[in-house]
Amino acid sequence: MNWHQMMGQRWKRAALMTLLPLVLCAHSNAQLATEAVVARSVVNSTDLSRLRPVLAKARRGGKVTVAVIGGSITAGASATAPEKRYANRIAQWWRDTFPQAQIEFVNAGVGATGSHYGTLRAQRDLLSRQPDFVVVEYAVNDGNTREFAETLEGLLRQILRQPQRPAVLMLFMRHRGGANSQEWQSKLGSHYALPMISFRDAVQSEIVEGRLKEENVMADEVHPNDGGHELTAQLVTRYLDSVLKAMPTNTSAEAKADAIKATPPPLFTDLFEHVRFYDGVNLKPIENRGWTFDAPSGSWIAKTPGSVLACEVEGTLVSALTFRIKGPMGRARVQVDDRPPVMLEGWFDATWGGFIPVDIVARDLKPGLHRVQIEVLPDKAAESTGHEFRLFGFGAAGVAP
Repeated sequence: MNWHQMMGQRWKRAALMTLLPLVLCAHSNAQLATEAVVARSVVNSTDLSRLRPVLAKARRGGKVTVAVIGGSITAGASATAPEKRYANRIAQWWRDTFPQAQIEFVNAGVGATGSHYGTLRAQRDLLSRQPDFVVVEYAVNDGNTREFAETLEGLLRQILRQPQRPAVLMLFMRHRGGANSQEWQSKLGSHYALPMISFRDAVQSEIVEGRLKEENVMADEVHPNDGGHELTAQLVTRYLDSVLKAMPTNTSAEAKADAIKATPPPLFTDLFEHVRFYDGVNLKPIENRGWTFDAPSGSWIAKTPGSVLACEVEGTLVSALTFRIKGPMGRARVQVDDRPPVMLEGWFDATWGGFIPVDIVARDLKPGLHRVQIEVLPDKAAESTGHEFRLFGFGAAGVAP
């Protein structure tokens, strides 16, 4: 785990302890995961050609890597212990169900980040571990718009194109009140025929009709409490149970299973399928006036207006990964080639900590290399006491395969 992942989770936990008490679920596991609740959670279950072979592999005693990628919910925010996180509970189901198998677990959740950042770090944090089963959770971190659906599609396509043909399950969590980005994300799930499980759909009518109190499953506006994490895991594992029970138990029948279908053409775009992450440690400046690399954080730092850092990136879309926090932070402008510059803010009016936004600074570029320059500005937020600015790197999409 790198510095910004660790700090993001720490700030999230500190915020939750400061803002709201953790309310544990008063209902038992069995009371919450009723047949009706579980049935409502299944949004789609049309193509099992990827999932069945993974379950069969585990049943034969093979090595199976179970992975999750998403935001702070996936990282485990509001769970009182690691084993109470929904992701850890799902991994435990695999271990308990297939004791003869070697189950490895990868948690690639990073708090306060969306699927755009997920596309950039997928190879480093997830795909390098060669996952066999992946839960993708971005329904509260991404907005309910086509723009966010495009980045999520890129992440899904990166996972689906892996040579081990991993099974992907999309998980839709919720904000307090029920909002999420399921409308747009489910379009992708339907297009790629992926299993989809919705915590939102499972509990929404229970809450609206008064059979369940929101505080029984939610710790705050976004994060589930221990009871919510447990129910989330139950929805996923009950679904996995149902698929497993319907599978043939002899190897000859397994061999006759439907072949894995080819990945269809993009629904929106494959732009974010082909990406490159010029993260801080691998960033190679071609010009540097006033910036220093901070190894512990993996970021480049400048504190003086007029400090300039420039590098070259390849792709048709460029994004900047910076840092925002309530502190002595300034502003900077980023310019790609001769495009109009984009101003980025480093100050953030919140006390729970900081986060790493991913801001698109240029798109529809010609293929090839582009000069990207970032300069600290003399202007800053009125509340800030300094001009410090941090750069965690640049992302590129539309990179030639």
